[in-house]
Amino acid sequence: MEIIKEFFTELDRSWRLAAAGKVQLRVIGSAALMLGTGYSRGTKDSDILETADIAGEVRRELLALAGRDSVLAVKYRLYLDIVNHAIPFLPQRPNFRQAGLPRLKNFDVVALDVTDVVVSKLKRFSANDAADIRAMAERGLLQPAALAARFQAAVDVFSMDARAEDLPKYVRNLHSIERDFLGVPASDIRLPGWL
Repeated sequence: MEIIKEFFTELDRSWRLAAAGKVQLRVIGSAALMLGTGYSRGTKDSDILETADIAGEVRRELLALAGRDSVLAVKYRLYLDIVNHAIPFLPQRPNFRQAGLPRLKNFDVVALDVTDVVVSKLKRFSANDAADIRAMAERGLLQPAALAARFQAAVDVFSMDARAEDLPKYVRNLHSIERDFLGVPASDIRLPGWL
């Protein structure tokens, strides 16, 4: 079993809070790629998108059991980081898939779809982000038309507020991966007219 799946399995075994049903954990970033594709690279955190399920006592317990300084973090060299839902560059309705952990009793772990992970990585576009995107392209997991469509959907969300001023940079990042990793022409992305 991959280390990230072992991490979530042990978190599930350690969970003591009673709940009406399973708590959904929406994994994003490189951890989602690892859960969804079998891709592997060193990472220190498993980003979980903040949802209504992850509040109050549930949030505190998650961070106590699997946060940065937890026993699980020391054991697996991996920790949970809960990310505010407004931060990632994503379409209004991100696509999530089951993460292949059906035997968990307390959690429903879902991983952000590969294409949406790639879209979200175009905001920061660090060296690790570029390496992750290249790996997905080399595995044939990125379809240029789908990538452009999901990117446009994220642009449409960001174009309504102050974050829009950064969109031209994200478009340049998209065009570089289309050219360098996918070998296709730059897609035509509609930006707000005031930019």
